[in-house]
Amino acid sequence: MRQIGKSICAILTVLAAGMTPDLRARAGDEIDIGHDAARKLVESGRIRPLDAIVGTVGERVPGKLIETKLEKEHGQIVYELKILRPDGRVQEVEVDAAEGKILKIEDDD
Repeated sequence: MRQIGKSICAILTVLAAGMTPDLRARAGDEIDIGHDAARKLVESGRIRPLDAIVGTVGERVPGKLIETKLEKEHGQIVYELKILRPDGRVQEVEVDAAEGKILKIEDDD
């Protein structure tokens, strides 16, 4: 869990430096949400902060956090976390950003 906490700071720094648009359309029905829009969503109470989500996920899926995204999928705002498990597998975890409920855990291809 401590590795996840350390990783979150590094990831947030990278996101803050590299994400300029608030929303970037992607293929299909997914839209990436940039850091400015994410901050506004957290401040308004519409979604939970990333650190709260990481804490919840770390209890169920231990490992090192290697990537995060905030997306709007099919009308729902979702955190997508990639976790490097101790056994070397990478798993993708999707979490409802508003409720903090884990929606899906799957091996990343």
